[in-house]
Amino acid sequence: MRAEPEKFAREWVNAWNSHDLDAIMAHYDADVILISPVAGRILDNPSGTVVGSAALRNYFKRGLELFPDLHFELLDVLWGISSIVVCYKNHSGGKTAELMEFGGNGKVIRVVANHSAAPRSA
Repeated sequence: MRAEPEKFAREWVNAWNSHDLDAIMAHYDADVILISPVAGRILDNPSGTVVGSAALRNYFKRGLELFPDLHFELLDVLWGISSIVVCYKNHSGGKTAELMEFGGNGKVIRVVANHSAAPRSA
């Protein structure tokens, strides 16, 4: 069971490290909801909530533009019934854990991102 979540996490990190927006978005459902303090800061939205794949794509595009040296290092993957937690370190040394819940189609439907200290990247 653990091999599948680790494979997903490696592919997800590789997509981010390639800065390929289509490859990144391939992991997410059309009705995805993301909650992140970084999204709150970048989008000037105190709730940090991004709803739907079009809004998520715009947020990710903006993040990639703001942080051209963005790079993630996978640290750990935790798995549950229909969710995983991807733990990684970003290019500025900050640690993040993202809880990702999956829908029946195998795509991420909900993300809750948690960061060490003050978030500095997307």
